[in-house]
Amino acid sequence: MKRLPIIDLSIIIIYLLAMVIVGLYFSRKNKSSAQYTKASGSIPGWAIGLSIYATFLSSNTFLGVPGKAFGSNWNAFVFSISMPFAAWIASKYFVPFYRKTGEISAYTHLEHRFGSWARTYTVICFLLTQLARMGSIFFGIALSLQALVGYPMSTIMIVMGICIILYTVLGGMEAVIWTEVIQGVIKTLGAFVILYLIINDMPGGISKVLETGNHDDKFSLGAFSPNFVESTFWVVLFYGFFINLNNFGMDQNYIQRYHTATSSKEASKSLWLCVAMYVPASLLFFIIGSSLYSYYQVHPQDIEIVRQQVAGEKLGSLASSHQISQLASTLKPEDYGDKVMPHFMVTKMPAGILGLVISAILSAAMSTISSGMNASATVFTVDIYKRYFKPELSEKKNLQVLYIGTVAFGLLGMGTGIAMIGVKSLLDAWWELSGIFAGGMLGLFLLGIISRQTKNHEALTATIIGIVVILWMTFSTYLPEKYYFLKNPLHKNMVIVIGTLTIFLVGLALTYSKRNFKKRFELVEV
Repeated sequence: MKRLPIIDLSIIIIYLLAMVIVGLYFSRKNKSSAQYTKASGSIPGWAIGLSIYATFLSSNTFLGVPGKAFGSNWNAFVFSISMPFAAWIASKYFVPFYRKTGEISAYTHLEHRFGSWARTYTVICFLLTQLARMGSIFFGIALSLQALVGYPMSTIMIVMGICIILYTVLGGMEAVIWTEVIQGVIKTLGAFVILYLIINDMPGGISKVLETGNHDDKFSLGAFSPNFVESTFWVVLFYGFFINLNNFGMDQNYIQRYHTATSSKEASKSLWLCVAMYVPASLLFFIIGSSLYSYYQVHPQDIEIVRQQVAGEKLGSLASSHQISQLASTLKPEDYGDKVMPHFMVTKMPAGILGLVISAILSAAMSTISSGMNASATVFTVDIYKRYFKPELSEKKNLQVLYIGTVAFGLLGMGTGIAMIGVKSLLDAWWELSGIFAGGMLGLFLLGIISRQTKNHEALTATIIGIVVILWMTFSTYLPEKYYFLKNPLHKNMVIVIGTLTIFLVGLALTYSKRNFKKRFELVEV
């Protein structure tokens, strides 16, 4: 724990106040739901691209990626390598599709295609995904700030949640996008500052990072063998491709941004700008993680307090110092990777710089949470409230529901973050939860957009089978040993891959079988 110097505290307060002022400034424009949800289609492509980049560059990236690189290697970077493939498909097919429909919700067209159940199912999956995303972001920011201020993580989440809710409710989507443009720049500069401080304070500098990393295999992208049981190169590549395809094709956070662009061309450009910025930026955070690993190999005594802290958390308050020390000596880097970056900030960053970097981490959290709140409120208003309760809403009432929804989802996301306190790896937790909820959404969407002959019954049957497969893959690992033969043998990141393919392929098979059956029946009648 460390009391923040006045200069750092002042920088953080100024940053938070600036975000609220931005929300107040844009609140004057929010006279309609179209302005609140899609900025009336007036945002340039480059700003949307920076906004999407800032959403990707969340505190899961800022803290989770260095923690992952510190604890293992660069296997998770394959996720970023998969992004261009997903972006190509999205820019060529998905962006024109959504711009043509004109629907602000990403899920309205599924009701036209398959019925109300399809829309309801994907909306539920999306909202659960958003709660998992916002919860992991809240948890990540609290994990960092706890080491700096010493307050309980739940208290930090509540204070931050109030600030984020305030500027998001006031400003709407236009405020979210323009603040994310600023936040994207702040985050990137903050990452470079952290890397400079690590390298500058380490004997041997970059050469030492390369030497230690090569010796301990820290730069590996994973095994290239066709092994889907472990986190190999191929497992992460397939996971990354499907989750990014879901992000660009089914996630309301991104679909809503397509509608804020002045044209389809500008919307497609924004995707490619995001990819061009995020891939090297994510590499930067892996370099930071590997540099921290090398740094604490040179200064092992400086990381001992983190090992002691993690051991104490595992054993509880009744454990003796001897028990804590014994457990601490057995801990591996992956057991405390997420705490390394906050520890370095606490102990090694000079006054002033620390405030700037904390502001960068705050911006990483705020951009993702604010966009998630706005998107969730939009989906709730369009796909739930107006669909099932009050189809005809006045403009004033529509805005009121959007405001209430934004606040409600901000509070729910905060509660999810509090519930996540104690997870081992921030990045792993987010990847696992997003894979579970996103698999069914993407499979159903691909079935609807690719196979025009698939009807309601085939899609519903395929979705039910897909949900069963996803649930089995997720929860069969908890079965007792005597039911070992029923356990999912694949890596947990394969849930979204298998879930998506199950719904899509089963739907195609049912459609093909039904068509053949009809043809044979017609021949028999003749």
